[in-house]
Amino acid sequence: MEPKGLHMINVRYLAIASVICFFISFLIVIAYSFAAAEPPREYTLDDAYRLALAQAERIRIVEQDVAIADRGRDKALSALLPRLTAFYGYTRFSDQQTGGGFVIQPDSAQNWGGRADYSLSLGGKEFFALKSASLAADRSKFTYDAFREAYLLGTAAAYYDVLQAKRQTEIARASIERLTKYRDAAKTRLRIGEVTKTAVLRAEAELSGAQSDLIRLDNLEKYAKAFLARTISIEGDFTVQDAADIDEESAGRIVLGCAPLTLQCAAERAYVERAEVKAAELLIGSAQSQVSAARAAFFPSLGLSGVYSRSNQSPSSILAVKESIYGALTLTFPLFEGGLRVAEAREASSKLRQAELTFSDTKRDIALDVEQSYLQLMTARGVLHSLADQVSFARDNYTAVSRQFDYGLATSLDVLDANNLLVSAERQYATAKYAYHISLLRMQRSAGLFLKSIPASASGKVE
Repeated sequence: MEPKGLHMINVRYLAIASVICFFISFLIVIAYSFAAAEPPREYTLDDAYRLALAQAERIRIVEQDVAIADRGRDKALSALLPRLTAFYGYTRFSDQQTGGGFVIQPDSAQNWGGRADYSLSLGGKEFFALKSASLAADRSKFTYDAFREAYLLGTAAAYYDVLQAKRQTEIARASIERLTKYRDAAKTRLRIGEVTKTAVLRAEAELSGAQSDLIRLDNLEKYAKAFLARTISIEGDFTVQDAADIDEESAGRIVLGCAPLTLQCAAERAYVERAEVKAAELLIGSAQSQVSAARAAFFPSLGLSGVYSRSNQSPSSILAVKESIYGALTLTFPLFEGGLRVAEAREASSKLRQAELTFSDTKRDIALDVEQSYLQLMTARGVLHSLADQVSFARDNYTAVSRQFDYGLATSLDVLDANNLLVSAERQYATAKYAYHISLLRMQRSAGLFLKSIPASASGKVE
């Protein structure tokens, strides 16, 4: 039987453990309540840029291309450095052989030492290869910048899609609120005989349609937020900060650093600033170095070697050389290799012509891209001004018609038409507003200044 004292100790331990478990559970519940009550984090556009640059896997993938190109430059540099080698060998023979009192074949022999080798083409092939690899490494950085610009522009588009979806949802909710008030007013006037039942039925139908439209827009907003979260690699609920309005006077400075904004100015800046143009120029330089390296292969190669060797054998022989130091100079000229050097030279020349054509094609594409972005920006600016006036007129019209309906001077159809006009104008204005912001960013990218416009705290550089 368990002693009474021991039983009381066990009961006391169980009580203490129960209190501790209850206290821990209470803390967990409190912490969860605070976490659940914490409002979703709000992100700005600069925050979205920073998160995309720091966490997006696609940017990290392209970033590795820069590292790979840098290693290619290191490989080309290694061809200009001497090679140091250490060696050791041990040989065990089957039997010992002697002749004339001398050991001809020992039981075992060891040989160790080191050597230094250096080989260089007299045509400078290694130097041209190093220059080509260096230009390729620099080109990879401009290619990386171009990819980051394209990715961040897509991030901005996803950010404004969230804002637009959010605004469309707010417009739908405001429309439901107006239609609800109108429906209630129509029911009141039906009871006193001022309107017919068809007015109430039409109001109910319009309200039902607005509610179903709100469900669609609400789901669209959720998808836009999910797409933005995937783009910048974040999890959990969040909100985005609305964008400030941009006037015409500051648009030119925002895009180009000068005003007014002209197509010629944008094209001139693009030819100087665009990462694609710089990458295409470096591609030509790299191809020229490859041509020089291929032609240098027709020159002989000079090789230098220095060797230190030490050997030991058992049993030893008085004729064996135990230590030796020597140097060698070799001149190698390949006479026939099956046309390999000629093929490589022609291949390099074709790549050079290809690089020149790529540069010309890139400049044409950039000129077209600048013109397209400029026209889109001008269109978005003009449409935005027109729709701003339309929203103002539609809001005043709805206010006037609503008051007329209250005094019996307007029909139910007039109210519904005024509400539909206001909803349509607000939606079009919201779409045009964020399209204008995107057009500005696209104009910046076309001019090659988009990445430079991002704050240093949000952008990252590859050194």
